[in-house]
Amino acid sequence: MNAVGIDVSKGKSTVAILRPMGEIVQTPIDVPHNAVSLERLADQILSLGENTRVVMEATGRYHDPVAMELHDRGIFVSVVNPLAIHGYCSGGTVRKVKNDQKDSLKIAKFALDHWVDLREYTPMDTVRQQLKIFSRQYNLYMKSSVALQSNLISLTDKVFPGVNEMFTSPERSDGHLKWVDFVTTFWHCECITRVSENAFTERYRKWCKRMGYKFSAAKASAIYIDSLGHIVTLPKNNSTKLLVQTAAKELTAMNELLAVVKGEMVRLARELPEYETVRAMFGVGDLIAAQLMAEIGDIRNYPRRSSLVAFAGVDPEVNQSGKMNSESNPSTKRGSPHLRKTLFQLMTVYLRLSPADEAVYQFLDKKRSEGKPYYVYMTAGANKFLRIYYARVKECMAKLETSSETAEENG
Repeated sequence: MNAVGIDVSKGKSTVAILRPMGEIVQTPIDVPHNAVSLERLADQILSLGENTRVVMEATGRYHDPVAMELHDRGIFVSVVNPLAIHGYCSGGTVRKVKNDQKDSLKIAKFALDHWVDLREYTPMDTVRQQLKIFSRQYNLYMKSSVALQSNLISLTDKVFPGVNEMFTSPERSDGHLKWVDFVTTFWHCECITRVSENAFTERYRKWCKRMGYKFSAAKASAIYIDSLGHIVTLPKNNSTKLLVQTAAKELTAMNELLAVVKGEMVRLARELPEYETVRAMFGVGDLIAAQLMAEIGDIRNYPRRSSLVAFAGVDPEVNQSGKMNSESNPSTKRGSPHLRKTLFQLMTVYLRLSPADEAVYQFLDKKRSEGKPYYVYMTAGANKFLRIYYARVKECMAKLETSSETAEENG
């Protein structure tokens, strides 16, 4: 048994090799993340023999090149959750030592102690990897969009209070919001009130035609009336115009980017075999389906449905000692926060639509009727949804594998 512990960091990894009874085969050495160094590392590991396993922590994207290179060379690689390594005590010492050399030895000892439980690393296929990256980028851009929108509303409250509530048109497929486009042109309420109602109506009609919005004379009249009598705190001058128009254009540009990223996410998701199954589940639209599939990944990586629930971190903690057995515990929250966010958004859809014949909503509503707190019944609903998701997608993938095997036999 040869256990290779790799402590991965940006640009390099520290590698140590141990055998049972504490025998050190290779003292910790640094290996740069380049093709030549990783090839030499793979050759060294292969020279140890077949009974060799490599263990490393999941460190964002830093571990990917190392894990993929070693896996492609036919080496058994296991990527472990950092929490498992963090909670592992190797040697019974209470002295705290934290450096790359000690960490690589600790990971190698972890590999020896958990030899039979190590799961082999399987690289994500290109489509799933790209979908996950797009999903993370979408979440990042969405945070920026929310911040930019809040900033624009704050500015318009100083020059045109309530303008963001004048329009009820939904967001267009290209990311444009009508009220944001309106503010870009009519950036101050005095842009409207300093002309007659007829003059504004004509200007508004031309604006709607140019921007591709539906014109309504009644709406133009309502906007004109709503723009009267406001108390503004910023004057109508070039400086104010620059502030408002710049903020509006930044928000529009970010929303256009979000629309492009969303379209690409949906396109990638449709290439995956389980898309139609996931999309058919209640409350799951194109975007949520893409986010679920991006964060969950290949369902075959989860041996049990409880594994998926644990990955999402929506399973209750266990707190028992002696005669004490706590029955009300918080969720573990040890899995993907991105997946929990998507599930939380999905549960709000269930609450808003209240489908009485849906099992997830029935379970969620049951917990709510029992007087459970808001986050408790939302988490319980997410747990229920994931178990159904696991069963349906697992069945879908099994059917596809059976069909593929049948086609190969007949071919």
